[in-house]
This record gives sequence, C-alpha cells and structure tokens, in this order.
Amino acid sequence: MKEPTFPPGNKLALAALAGSILLASLGISVTTVALPTLASVFSASVQQVQWVVLAYLVSLTVAIVSAGRLGDLYGSRRVLLSGLVLFALASITCAVAPNLGWLFAGRVGQGLAAAVLMALPMSLAKALIAKERMGAVMGLLGTMSAIGTALGPSLGGGLIELLGWRSVFVLLLVCALGMIAITAIGIPKQQGPTTTTARMDWMGSLWLCLALLFFAMSATGSKVGMAIPLWMLLAATAIALTAFVGFQRRASHPLVPLALLGNRVLASSLIMNLIVSAIMMSTLVVGPFYLAFGLGLNELMAGLVMAAGPATAALSGVPAGQLTDRFGTNRIVLAGLVLATGGLICFALLPLQVGIPGYVMALILTTPGFQLFLAANNTATMAAAPDAQRGMVSGLIGLSRNLGFMTGAALMPLLFASLLGDEEMALSSRIAIGEAFSHTFLLAAASFGLAMVTFFVGKKRPTSIAMSSKGEP
Repeated sequence: MKEPTFPPGNKLALAALAGSILLASLGISVTTVALPTLASVFSASVQQVQWVVLAYLVSLTVAIVSAGRLGDLYGSRRVLLSGLVLFALASITCAVAPNLGWLFAGRVGQGLAAAVLMALPMSLAKALIAKERMGAVMGLLGTMSAIGTALGPSLGGGLIELLGWRSVFVLLLVCALGMIAITAIGIPKQQGPTTTTARMDWMGSLWLCLALLFFAMSATGSKVGMAIPLWMLLAATAIALTAFVGFQRRASHPLVPLALLGNRVLASSLIMNLIVSAIMMSTLVVGPFYLAFGLGLNELMAGLVMAAGPATAALSGVPAGQLTDRFGTNRIVLAGLVLATGGLICFALLPLQVGIPGYVMALILTTPGFQLFLAANNTATMAAAPDAQRGMVSGLIGLSRNLGFMTGAALMPLLFASLLGDEEMALSSRIAIGEAFSHTFLLAAASFGLAMVTFFVGKKRPTSIAMSSKGEP
C-alpha cells in the first residue's frame, strides 16, 4: 500500500503525531491519582482498583504489534483516526461507568486505542519527515511521552479535587475529539490504490495477543492478588508463543515474518530497547521505597523529588533528537548508554553520601542518557524499516518497550527486596535499605554492559532491513 507523501514542515501533521503520543501517555498517568477515590466511591480494595491502570497497560501491550500491522495494510491515517474515535468512545464509557466492571471495560477500550496512538506516529513520521530530520521528530515524540507522564498526576489531581473522578475521563474525551480534528485536517488522505494483496494474519495476532496477555498477567498478577499460580501463567505464555511461531512459519502473510526477527539490526535494537526500558522502571518502582524508608520522605516530598525525572526527560527529548541528526545514530546510541550507565552508578553512590540532592543529581544525569538512546535507537530502526512494514516495525519497538517496563516492574523490586533480606522493609534500618538500594543500581548499571554488547553486535546498520518476501503488501 502506498502511503501519502507529506510536505516537509507540515506543522499540523506533526501536531497530530505528537498529540497522539501525548494523549496515549496521558491516558496512563492521569488516572493513577484517582485510585484512592475510586476505591472509596466503589467500596473496592486497592488490588481491585489497580486494574483501572493495569487494564489500560495490558491492552496496549497486547495490541500494539497488530495495530502497527493494520496501519501497514489499510493506511496509517485511516487506522490512526479509527484509534482516536475508539479512544473517544471508550472515554465516554469510563466517564459514565456505573460500576467498576464498566470502568474496566472502558479502560480496555482506551488501551486498545492507545496501541494505535503509540504505534503509528513513528510509522507516519517516516513518510512525513526527511531522513536527515528524523532524529528531531523522534526526540519530539519522546518529549511528548515524557510530558504526558509528568503532567497526568497533577492535572488529574486538580480535576478530581474540583469536579470529581469522572472529569478525568471527560478531559481525555475532549482531548481525543480535538486530536480527531487535527489529524483529519493535518494528515492528507492517502493517494493511490486502497487495495492490497496482503491480509491481516488474525490467527497469528490471536496467539501473539494471548502470549503477551499471559506474560503481562505473570508480571502483574502478584501485585493485584491474582489467584492463578505464576508457573501456570509462564507455561501458558510459552505454549501460546510456540503456537504463534508455528503459525508464522506456515502463514502466507505472517503478522511478523520470522526472518525479520532474525535480522541483526532489528534484533539488536529491540533487545537494547527492552533492557533500557526495564532499567528505566527501576527509578519508578524502587526509588519510592528508598525515598520513603531510606530518606524518610513523605508522599508529597517523594513525588516532588521523582518529578525531576520526567521534567528532565521533557527538556532533553528534542535536543537528543537534534544530536542524533547531527552526529548519527550509532554515536548517539552509544553515548546514551554510557551516560545512562554513569547515571545509574551515581544512583548507587550519591544518595548514600548527600541524600536528596544526590538522588536528584543522579536523575538529571540518567534521564538524558535514556532520551539520547531512545531517540537514536528509534531513528535507526525506523530509517532501516521498509515502507511496506514500517507500522509493524514501529509496533515491535513499542512492544519491546512495554515488555521491558513490565519486566522491570516485576524484577527490580524483587531484586531490591532480596538484597534487603528477610526483614520487613518498614522494620529495616536506613543503612540496610541504603545498601540494598545501592547494590540494586550497581547491578542495573552492570546490565547496561549487556546492552552495549548488543549494540556492537548490531552496530553495522544497513540502509534497509532485509525482509522476507512473505507478508509484504
């Protein structure tokens, strides 16, 4: 399918792409502050209301590759608009939900729509932006994601205080309606034929979705009181993944051609993305424990300290993209990994020595490293992706990021707790908590050595990713 050619400098189209990422990120963070209110309103436990957030994240993760592939087959503009419409309808469902069941259903719909909003902007950017400017746009998209993450809690908290919890979903509805208008006007309709010989691999999509669903449940189930044993969820994940691979081998138009995953360039990019995303989660899931029990901060102060991370990400995203355009993807990927490794070592050492200033300094050093890596790695991967499958490749990038987030959220607190020992955290001394925190981040820094090895393995990036003839439109 031939995608439209966009005029360079189309600011309204860029606004549509950036706004879609912002809306999807806002959909995650804006609801987190509503959980205590929802628990009170619906007389529910904390474990139950956590699914308001998890339903969105799991749905997004499960659907993101299929969403990108749908964009390849039926036009990225059309699928993006459909995703925005679905997001608006799901937001209405959430806003009028009479009980938690309806609210969960609405959040699943929002998550499925968010998969489209996360997957397709990078795909459309390749058609919109000249190759030498791709890094700047990837940096912009990263900035929008960081702004959505940072803005959500404060914006949601203010709305709930003034107008109640339903106003949060009314805000998301208004934003979705605005983005529908901007996208419809700013992104031109596709020119050329609307038919394609390729078809959506629904059976492969089903098995991949099941594998991802079971994995997501295994990563989050213990936190929300899920009764299914972990080993059963991991076994189900393995079975579904095996079935997915089997169907991909036999499919005439596979969802993910296996030859693509065997490509050194793409495989190294996805593995690095997963590792970096998992370590990024360590600052979010381990940091609060140290700030509360190691430094004795209350919730307000801990939140203010942690806000330095997304604030730095919002400021460093666009410059990271501009540096990628100027110096090339390989240099900036490596620079990002080195800078982030140094920041993680600072996490291990500075807070123990100088307390809160050391923690903030480590955040300010680590976050730009993450942004440099993400801008350069995404740029290199999308630049190498063939036009016929750039939506699917974009979906794979998003999938590796989300799997990294879930893996980090599950493993990093477990690592921290195991280093702390058998004693309950609330009863542990600040010295013991500090040492466990320090060792956790030293191990996180060491894990970046694996990312660097992966970088050098896939260092030589060809002009395009060699594709199997199967599955191309």
